[in-house]
Amino acid sequence: MAWVTLSLGSNLDAEINLTSCLDALLLSFNDLSLSSVFESESVGFDGDNFLNMVVGINTDLGLAELSVLLKEMEDKQGRDRSQPKFSGRTLDIDILTYENLTGEFNGIVLPRDEIIKNAFVLWPLSQINGKNKHPVLRQSYANLWADFDKEKQKLWPVNFEWHGRLISNK
Repeated sequence: MAWVTLSLGSNLDAEINLTSCLDALLLSFNDLSLSSVFESESVGFDGDNFLNMVVGINTDLGLAELSVLLKEMEDKQGRDRSQPKFSGRTLDIDILTYENLTGEFNGIVLPRDEIIKNAFVLWPLSQINGKNKHPVLRQSYANLWADFDKEKQKLWPVNFEWHGRLISNK
């Protein structure tokens, strides 16, 4: 079993798309570790705010198989791959870490660069994986978040309920 962390983001019907994604992940992986849900301004383009979170899963799927499954989940939520990289999204699922793999694997770079660049990735990752260390930087995600310039990107927790359970609040 591999421990994997995923970043989820949406700014188009975001609550509906995150909820549907969590449902699909639960059906595929049974047990999910969930961060809080955060709202952030769009990065790289002018657009609606995003909802973001990080989910931890255990899986027997290899990295390539997992990537295909996640792309199928994005497609089922109406992901339009013809849009520019920096544009609105119904659903974006990125593999942040897969165990302690480092390097490029069939176009997937691990650990994902966005971990140390974006507050909307690092803060929620530090919530569910804070004690673990970034496999390249050898610092814990909690320490990386503590040292992150929090003025660089505006980010705030939001109320979010899933299956009758409040998984995050302001």
